[in-house]
Amino acid sequence: MNFKDWEQHYREILTYFGFDRAADEDAAQLLASLLDHDNLMSLASLTDGNEVTVCGNAPCLKTELSKINGIVFAADAAAEVLLDHNIRPDAIFTDLDGATDRFIEMNNKGTIIVIHAHGDNIPLLRHWVPRFRGPVVGTTQAAPLPHIHNFGGFTDGDRAVFAADELGASGISIIGFDLDDKNVDPLKKGKLFWARKLLALIGHQL
Repeated sequence: MNFKDWEQHYREILTYFGFDRAADEDAAQLLASLLDHDNLMSLASLTDGNEVTVCGNAPCLKTELSKINGIVFAADAAAEVLLDHNIRPDAIFTDLDGATDRFIEMNNKGTIIVIHAHGDNIPLLRHWVPRFRGPVVGTTQAAPLPHIHNFGGFTDGDRAVFAADELGASGISIIGFDLDDKNVDPLKKGKLFWARKLLALIGHQL
């Protein structure tokens, strides 16, 4: 999604949650300084013209693994669920709050780590980003920078769907999403609300 089109939604998100745009921008600048390579072309070539399955980390993921088709994008800790079932995702979309050393192992074997910078994860960026030696792509929800991209989307899961759409997937399947989960705190409930709203913008009604 073009940032000019995305920005109106981003402003609404900032207002809804009370987030600080300057902090998001600072995080993006930090991520840019920590990354010494950009593997966007690898992610794009993986995606363009291919079927992509985006895996969220809701409990239902384990029962839906048979629906996986084509390239596999994992939302954060969903990657570990997949790996526990002998599926190494092709890309992991993460703001690093679910990152573990297994992410590093997957990255070393070729999984692309799509690292998202926002105002609340600066310590995580400093800790984790230098440890990834395999393919990495940086993203932001604020204005994109050289080598820091904005495909649209807000949570790890819907950002993965937006990226698949932006990078030319021939079809997108979504599993492991439960946007009606009532057993979540108010912040998570708000994120699920926005995930549904944003996915509808690109034709995915969940």
